[in-house]
Amino acid sequence: MTRVLESQLPVLIVLLLFGTAAKVVTARTGGEPGALSRLGPAVLVPGRMQTPALLVCAFGELVLACGLLFTTAPIFRWGTVCFFALSTYVLLELRRRRPDAGCGCFGEVSSAPVGLRSLGRTVTLTGMALMSVWSPVPGWTAITHPSWYALTGVALLALLSPEIEELVDRIRYRAPCEQRRGPTEGVTLARLRSSGTWRAHESELISAEPYDSWRELCWRFFVFQNRDQHDVVFAIYLSGRRPAVRMAVVSGEDSDSLPEYTPVSA
Repeated sequence: MTRVLESQLPVLIVLLLFGTAAKVVTARTGGEPGALSRLGPAVLVPGRMQTPALLVCAFGELVLACGLLFTTAPIFRWGTVCFFALSTYVLLELRRRRPDAGCGCFGEVSSAPVGLRSLGRTVTLTGMALMSVWSPVPGWTAITHPSWYALTGVALLALLSPEIEELVDRIRYRAPCEQRRGPTEGVTLARLRSSGTWRAHESELISAEPYDSWRELCWRFFVFQNRDQHDVVFAIYLSGRRPAVRMAVVSGEDSDSLPEYTPVSA
């Protein structure tokens, strides 16, 4: 029986850490306007508090995961039980008040409307957390001595997780770069400023803030002015961990001969 109790800890810890990472990534990258208003805890708070609410939830999961991993303190064991029980209540409220909203359990991937599978998962996790209360060892011990009992819980949670199907569909039917939602303008600008191309030309610019920007297909463009009153245009590719950065200087005479552009939002 002790092995059964211990086997719940690795599953709980891994899911809490995954949930933390996914929420932080979602809050950091943002996404299309209003995306956070359709995810889990962000649904129930005003617009300006949606990102902080998501981050507070992520921080709570991280604290619980660390407590389960390194200690046997009852406050973390019972805190995990309360967390998943409260999550079940929140999902019931979302299903009743906002049937279009996703649970946000794993960030933007959990954007599908809350269904019976998502509810069944939180109920199952509440039961697993309750079983782990009486485990005599911390989580790291259970992880270093794995038990096949944990596989039963993993298989059940996989059946109750619609996110797996969502990820498979995204991999199988991945849209081309120009049709995918790219990182926000702020994230792209931060990537530009960390590039070698930016550092090589930063001293020539009047201001570190662009006076214009737009997206075309897989590229986002930022326009600055240099000390010669010429336009310095940086182009950042929107895909990849180390995106390509290109730069061109356009003089006033050149820009007068070019047709006016209309910023395009993808």
